[in-house]
Amino acid sequence: MLVFLNGRFVREEEAVVSVFDRSFLYGDGLFETMLVADGKPFRWMQHLERLGRGADFLKIKLPFSSAQLFEFAQNLIAENKMPDALLRLTVSRGVGVRGYLPRGAENPTVVMSLHENPAAALLKESESGARQAVHPDASVFPKWKLTISSLRLPANEPLAQFKTCNKLPQILARAEADSASADEALLLNTDGFVVEGASSNLFWIEHDSICTPPLASGVLPGVTRAVVVEICESLGMEIRECNVSAELLKKMNGVFVSLSSWGIVEAESLDGCLLGRSPLTEKIRAAYWKCVRVETM
Repeated sequence: MLVFLNGRFVREEEAVVSVFDRSFLYGDGLFETMLVADGKPFRWMQHLERLGRGADFLKIKLPFSSAQLFEFAQNLIAENKMPDALLRLTVSRGVGVRGYLPRGAENPTVVMSLHENPAAALLKESESGARQAVHPDASVFPKWKLTISSLRLPANEPLAQFKTCNKLPQILARAEADSASADEALLLNTDGFVVEGASSNLFWIEHDSICTPPLASGVLPGVTRAVVVEICESLGMEIRECNVSAELLKKMNGVFVSLSSWGIVEAESLDGCLLGRSPLTEKIRAAYWKCVRVETM
């Protein structure tokens, strides 16, 4: 496996950074994880725009342009022969003086790596070579068990807008989910509302409306979340941003999460309580994979 590291392609065992790198020491950096389908990163520009906003906020000067990074990514995908994968792009502030003050850290570390895509089995090649989603029978897609984490996220947190390398609340929440034999943990904010999953954005269906927590509640503005909003608008579905409690979430007509790796995942239970099922979830999921096919052809 080849890894991109600061302008070079190196074998993964040689892809190392300094023990004094600030991302290692303090989580002082950003990352993006995106779907690669048919050899093309899905929604590249949206991911890079979020990365750029985060870099501006943290005052990290990116050493490569979006166009340069895209070319590096395409070469990485081709060299590793992984047309269906997950691409992780990590930017660290780099090496600086000891302590929290970022003075002297003027050479950011940039890494790109490819990883197996867990949803790849849900796609297949037609005889003509066009990408097609598998039969839309819901039974072929995973359904997740959710649990409420004991961790809380601060409401109105500016850093929540970006994927920073410091994800301890999400790490601990995901560990709680694993201990509870759940697939994903949902986190509440300091106002007591459910805001997002440890690695996903949250949606629920109330009657015929698709609902999701407002960004101000402490939600990461996920790229897949934005695709879901676009899909709902294109299909004429009502999409609303609103708050929800854990108990109220259990009473909804359907619950699903969105993330780059799996796309749209329906939730079957929350803390052991079976959740409602709505045909709208499957409709949105089919539209999502159609969007991926069209944009990566």
